[in-house]
Amino acid sequence: LEHNNMKQIKLFLFALALTIMPQAINAQTAANTQANVVEDLDAKYATNLLKPGTDAPDINLKTIDGKQFSLKSLRGKYVVLDFWATWCPDCCKDSPYIMSLYEKFAPKGVEFVGVSFDTKAESWKNGVEKLGIKYTQVSDMKNMRESAVAHTYAIKWIPTVYVIGPDGKVVLATVMSDKVGAYLTSVYPDCAE
Repeated sequence: LEHNNMKQIKLFLFALALTIMPQAINAQTAANTQANVVEDLDAKYATNLLKPGTDAPDINLKTIDGKQFSLKSLRGKYVVLDFWATWCPDCCKDSPYIMSLYEKFAPKGVEFVGVSFDTKAESWKNGVEKLGIKYTQVSDMKNMRESAVAHTYAIKWIPTVYVIGPDGKVVLATVMSDKVGAYLTSVYPDCAE
C-alpha cells in the first residue's frame, strides 16, 4: 500500500512538472526576447550619437521663461540632457521616469536639462506643466530636422538622452532612459533602490 502511494505521488509530481515546465520556458523565452528588443533600440536608433569621450558641444538657448542658458555654465557637474518634445508620445511616456531620476539625483548635484523640439511656445509650456517637469527646459523653437542643436548632437530620434561628465565630455548617449538610471546609480551607488 505504501509503495502504491509513493508511486502515485511520483506520477503526480511528474504530471505537475510537465504542466509547469512549458510555462516557465515560455516566460524565459519572452524575457529573453524582450531583453533583445530593448538592447536593439540603441543599436537601431543611437548609432550616430556622439561617442563617449567626445567634448559635449555648448548649447546656448532660451529657457522656457525666456532666460539665456549655456551648457558650459554647468561644467563641473554631471548633466543629463533630455532631447524631447511634447508632441512625441514616447517622450511623454518616458517623462515620468526622467522626473524620477531628477528627484533622485538632483540632490546629489546632477543637473537635468530638457532640450525641446516644440515649435509653439504655448504647447511647450502646457506640456511641461501637464507632465510636471521641474528641471530646466530650453528650446530654439525649431523642429528636430531644422534645429542646429539637433544637428550638433546628431539627434535623429526622440527621446534621446545624453549624460555629460563634470569635465564636459559625453559619458553616455542613448535612446534608453533606463541606461541613464543605471549609469547615475553607478556614480552614486547610495541612490540605488
